[in-house]
Amino acid sequence: MELNQLPSNEYGTFHKDYIQILENVVLQEELEICLHRFIKFVQNIPMDKFDYRYDEGKWTIKEIIQHLIDSERVFSYRALRISRNDITPLPGFDEISFVENTNANDRSLQSLLTEMAVVRQATLSLFASFSEAQLARMGTASNHAISVRAIGFIIIGHQEHHQKIFTERYL
Repeated sequence: MELNQLPSNEYGTFHKDYIQILENVVLQEELEICLHRFIKFVQNIPMDKFDYRYDEGKWTIKEIIQHLIDSERVFSYRALRISRNDITPLPGFDEISFVENTNANDRSLQSLLTEMAVVRQATLSLFASFSEAQLARMGTASNHAISVRAIGFIIIGHQEHHQKIFTERYL
């Protein structure tokens, strides 16, 4: 599925920025490619930047990587539930609480990147298992209508968003 085939009514306005940051990409291919780009990008960041906060109360790069991992798990769970035609409205999650309750800054960069790669492999397998009908299936998450395929593009766009922030505010 290509991004230009995704109707705007398949995701909420909250996720619009994550979708619009992307060029016209193919979902399954870009899920894999963008992980490799991200890992290469992060491995070139100077070591003294991983615990840096550009302002009081802002997350470190390690905390953002953990946030990406946690968010992808949540997004994938939503995609699974919706793909299986579970019509239960799915709640949002408190990403601030998630970050505050990790030990990301005590972890090695390699352990974070390994976890991210493992989570992405699971996401890739999950999305590869979906039929076209399952990808198009709609559900509700965080009080917004959303499709399974939109969730996949949001995972990619969310990662791209944070990589852009790394460049603009941390490096």
